Amino acid sequence: MPRYEFSIGSTDVRRVGAVQSQSFGDALDVIAAQADAETGDVLEIGVRGFPPARFQYVFSLDEGIQVWRAAYQRAA
Repeated sequence: MPRYEFSIGSTDVRRVGAVQSQSFGDALDVIAAQADAETGDVLEIGVRGFPPARFQYVFSLDEGIQVWRAAYQRAA
């Protein structure tokens, strides 16, 4: 079972941890449920040896719930 390492939070407060899960989607669900994510929080998650993926916790108008969406950095 893969071990996903993550950091989550805003620019002021970041929390770090790890979760073992069957799939990447399951890992996101576990983190959202246990980390008390708030709208605007950024999640960096990945497996050791690879660059992390970045997501932002947002309210989805389509689904009517809070969801993780891919976060992209703009070029300077």
